[in-house]
Amino acid sequence: MIIRVHVQTGARQDKIEELGVEEFKVWTTAIPEKDQANDAVIDILAEHFNASPSKIRIRSGNKSKHKLIEIE
Repeated sequence: MIIRVHVQTGARQDKIEELGVEEFKVWTTAIPEKDQANDAVIDILAEHFNASPSKIRIRSGNKSKHKLIEIE
């Protein structure tokens, strides 16, 4: 499954909201340095989808707030 994700870094808490079919917004307390925010987003999605973080990867948007993420 491939989903679109909009990421908001520096939030007060980690949370996820479904915006539409295969489209989500993720808030993370992590900052966008040294892949900290990307790692946090993967962890949040893994918990939401009950999947291992190793089964989730960023297909595009590694340095963007808008990402395409693949979940195996």
